[in-house]
Amino acid sequence: MLERWGRWVHRRRRRVLAAAAAALVLAGVWGTGVFGALTSAGGFDIPGSESAEAARIAERDLGKDAADVVVLYEGPMSVDDPAYRTAVERSLNALPDDKVTSTSTYWTTRAPQFVSDDRTATYAVLELAENGEAAKEKSYRAISDDLTRVGGGLTARAGGTVGTSAAIDDRVAADIPRAEAIALPLLMVLLVLIFGGLVAASLPLLVGGLAILGSFTALHALTYVTDVSIFAVNISTFLGLGLAIDYGLFMVSRFREELRRDDRTVEDALAATMATAGRTVAVSGVTVAVSLAGLLLFEQQFLVSMGYGGIATVVVCMIGALTVLPALLAVLGPKVNALPIGRRRPPPGRPESGERDRSGAWWGRVARSVMRRPVVYAAVTVALLAGLGAPFLRINWGAVDASALPEGADARIVAEALETRFPRNATSPIEAVVTGTPDRAALGAYEDRLAALPGAADTAVTGAQGTTTRIALRFDADPYSGAARDLVQRVRDVPPPEGAEVRVGGATARVADEVAGLGGTLPWLALLVGGATFVLLFLAFGSVVLPLKAILMNLLSLSATFGAVVLIFQDGHLADLLGFTATGSIAPAMPILMLVILFGISMDYEVFLLSRVREEYDATGSNVTAVAAGVQRTGAIITSAALLFVVVIGAFATSGVTSIKMVGIGMVIAIVLDATIVRALLVPAMMRLMGRANWWAPGPLARVYRRYGLREDAAGAPPGPRTEPAGRPAAP
Repeated sequence: MLERWGRWVHRRRRRVLAAAAAALVLAGVWGTGVFGALTSAGGFDIPGSESAEAARIAERDLGKDAADVVVLYEGPMSVDDPAYRTAVERSLNALPDDKVTSTSTYWTTRAPQFVSDDRTATYAVLELAENGEAAKEKSYRAISDDLTRVGGGLTARAGGTVGTSAAIDDRVAADIPRAEAIALPLLMVLLVLIFGGLVAASLPLLVGGLAILGSFTALHALTYVTDVSIFAVNISTFLGLGLAIDYGLFMVSRFREELRRDDRTVEDALAATMATAGRTVAVSGVTVAVSLAGLLLFEQQFLVSMGYGGIATVVVCMIGALTVLPALLAVLGPKVNALPIGRRRPPPGRPESGERDRSGAWWGRVARSVMRRPVVYAAVTVALLAGLGAPFLRINWGAVDASALPEGADARIVAEALETRFPRNATSPIEAVVTGTPDRAALGAYEDRLAALPGAADTAVTGAQGTTTRIALRFDADPYSGAARDLVQRVRDVPPPEGAEVRVGGATARVADEVAGLGGTLPWLALLVGGATFVLLFLAFGSVVLPLKAILMNLLSLSATFGAVVLIFQDGHLADLLGFTATGSIAPAMPILMLVILFGISMDYEVFLLSRVREEYDATGSNVTAVAAGVQRTGAIITSAALLFVVVIGAFATSGVTSIKMVGIGMVIAIVLDATIVRALLVPAMMRLMGRANWWAPGPLARVYRRYGLREDAAGAPPGPRTEPAGRPAAP
């Protein structure tokens, strides 16, 4: 099918490019409007969870949470000085009523938690007038300058939930042009070195540019049907750019190889490229998209929006690689080798065995070494990956908050001051929302039971209306520690007042509910992604063993990656080098996002390697020869693709938002491990040990593969020896 598609694109190449140019104009004009349509850096709550219900009921019965914005004031005098109060209240009274509904200060509440230990700092809690994250953030931006304008020798900084969200949004938006400015020149240099020519090098980069604008367009369209997180822009951009360059590298490399065959026209070369590298791109793209589709199983809006955005991005990349790139290759033909840099390439049709021998010599030696000592290589690599993954067993879950911002950001300074200079968790207590009773005596007894819990510091009623009461429980532990989550469970275990119901919320309860909700969906994610991957790889290679092996290898590689992430971002190793502050916890949604992205990308390289192994196996019937030749032929390309992807992701890993940096660094680690230890050593070692079993399938499934398998021989390629059907290999 793809062979015929390649010929169709060749005949209509100029029309295809004209349509692509029109789409590019649309993407440049309309697609870039996505930045004004994205939601803020939220969406981590689990709908229907106890903490979400507590927040919903409290807002319905008691009004909105007043802690939208926290303004920190610091000065040389004590808060007991009348001038201090005058300066703060003058600043707050100047705020427009249509933006700020209410303010709470030390002087309006006389609550001691509003005053720092040295009594030189205080804070105000503001309730914004609007509903919804986007509307609140818009109101905050309208008054942000006024919030920090205070006299009397005081300084003011704004933070809190909305202030932090706005700061993260600004950082994410600023990261993209900076990352592109870093990545694109480096990519061009590397592609020139890989291809040895300017024209060939520019093609993957061109597809990458199309992918970026295409992903913006897809995300903008999605904003009309669902909320899309601001984080989706960064993730989709580097995912789209990385995949597009990978696919471009595979396609251009194979096209140049096909052009060098004797008596091969441009149309034949393109058809052969589509039947081989194009098939690899199609299978890889579908596999990555299916992996990302697993995010749609979750209730968390952040993951759902990332799933939609990721799928759309992968589809754009795949369409560009299978449509626009073939049309460009058809127009260029032998000119794809034009503008050489350094040693000239042989003209199309001339044998290039010497060059091929030199380029694959090192990988050939690696492959032969693995074939001779498969047990040693398998044992050492498995032990190494398992050791790297061990720290993941002690991961501590947290949240995306102000600590994700770089040092010096106002929202982070405010958050750190609240934690270190004021009574702890004054603005992020555990909240028990009691409904169904107005009995003050019963509520008081319940409050006393909460205050007596191990780990509790004090309690206070922060809202009461009719039969609904909100009780805030302050505690001294880190809000995202295991001790704090245990306290949430103890609060939930306390019997409620007679005839009443209690729902426990607050920041710590939200994290506990997030972990529980995501954990409950993980088995379904494994079933969907694992099952779909198994089916796709079986249809691609006709084996039931290779898909199982691929899934197990990916899980081993991912466990090593997550272990390294814990060492770096939870424990703080390399924190100074990478420019972030470790908080001792990791937001649970981030590893899941990394899991589905990396699982798909790992399959990208797996499909490329196994496709060449299968070609060799079909030609020789020997498993050992096929595996060694597959490693030798793909080693350099997979390494090059991984290097290019690392450059892309590494540029985005310079983000000032720790969550984005963590995803980027984690992906760099995973890709390096996958392209070196896993693909070059572990996979061939395991395939050597399994021998003929690699290609086994039960008789009925072997017949399914022969009839419906996703296989196409390279058009015009010289036929190789006939092999036995899948399930009855001809030779080890």
